[in-house]
Amino acid sequence: MPGEGEVVGTVTKIAGATKFMVNCGDGKERLCIIPGRLRRRFWIKENDVVIVKPWVVQTDERGDIVWRYSMLDIGKLRERHVL
Repeated sequence: MPGEGEVVGTVTKIAGATKFMVNCGDGKERLCIIPGRLRRRFWIKENDVVIVKPWVVQTDERGDIVWRYSMLDIGKLRERHVL
């Protein structure tokens, strides 16, 4: 589940090796990156559901991807009405 200051989003476009356009649950589209410590932990594709932590400076435009949900987790999110 997303923590405080985090939002759930869906990846809409791959914009580079570690950059992605994410349509967030708060109605904003952000350019998000995978931080260096997480780059080799998971692979992200279009239409994946992720947790985004918005940046402090450019809150409405940029963020970090901190987690990618599996297909089983997405079903649980839909049951809890998070998606």
